[in-house]
Amino acid sequence: MDPTVLAQKAQRVVNAVETAIIGKADVVELALSVLLSDGHLLIEDIPGVGKTTLSKALARALGLTYKRIQFTPDMLPSDITGSTIFNQKTGEFEVRGGPVFANIVLADEINRTTPKTQSALLECMEERQVTIDGVPHPLPAPFFVIATQNNIEMSGTYALPEAQMDRFAARISIGYPDRDSEMKMLTSQRYIRPVDTVLAVMEACEILELQTAVRDVHVDDTIQGYILDVVAATRTRPAVALGASPRGSLALLHACQARAALQGRNFVKPDDVKALAPVTLPHRVIVRPEQRIRGVTSLTCVMDALKLVPVPVSLRA
Repeated sequence: MDPTVLAQKAQRVVNAVETAIIGKADVVELALSVLLSDGHLLIEDIPGVGKTTLSKALARALGLTYKRIQFTPDMLPSDITGSTIFNQKTGEFEVRGGPVFANIVLADEINRTTPKTQSALLECMEERQVTIDGVPHPLPAPFFVIATQNNIEMSGTYALPEAQMDRFAARISIGYPDRDSEMKMLTSQRYIRPVDTVLAVMEACEILELQTAVRDVHVDDTIQGYILDVVAATRTRPAVALGASPRGSLALLHACQARAALQGRNFVKPDDVKALAPVTLPHRVIVRPEQRIRGVTSLTCVMDALKLVPVPVSLRA
């Protein structure tokens, strides 16, 4: 696919979603980059900044099926994946799929439920299938999980295990809008909810084509080496107990390809790596407890790694 055509299609999606999420084009582009890289997204932010609205608007603009799962402490794994029930009319057992059988699944406040229930998403996110009573059932394609968690109110929550954190291609925050954007939001939502008026500008088959086209974006060997060096640097920092995983390297690579495609390029630049490493790597890095006390964060370690690793000379942006 021509890079210009791909970028134009993606821009239509961004414009449609921006009618509901005003002034956050960069966040929308990040979310779309993760989707086109065939990854999953974790949004960690305070209540009321538009996490749910973003996921719903994105699903509407892409013409995809959408399900929202509100995680609670009493939720069971079968409430997510579905179960087998007995049909008295036919005298046979049949599978009733849960809300995970959708193109875009919003796992709202994912850290409110128990680890046992959280783990129900592991197979879904990695294998794109659900096993019910020993029988695997494929999930619809494309399949995109957007999970949210509130990073302020932590009482009554269960921290996501590292294995699950690692399955998210990126972790982002939306943040407060600026004054002008918030004024536009007040005006646009005086009588209606703009998210309910977002129209589809794409179909599922087109998204699958875009995901395939993104993988064709050229990544030079020097860029791959740059990615590996940055990831390796997160593993050797003195403040780090556990560095980014190989899955993190892949997530960064694929996200860079998607970013390049969204900008109309058929090649990845070092700038793509520098822009996306801060959202694809920190949630995979564990900082030593004594360093956390001193204010060192996983993001700090990733930014230090970017500063330490030299940019490929022949490909400086």
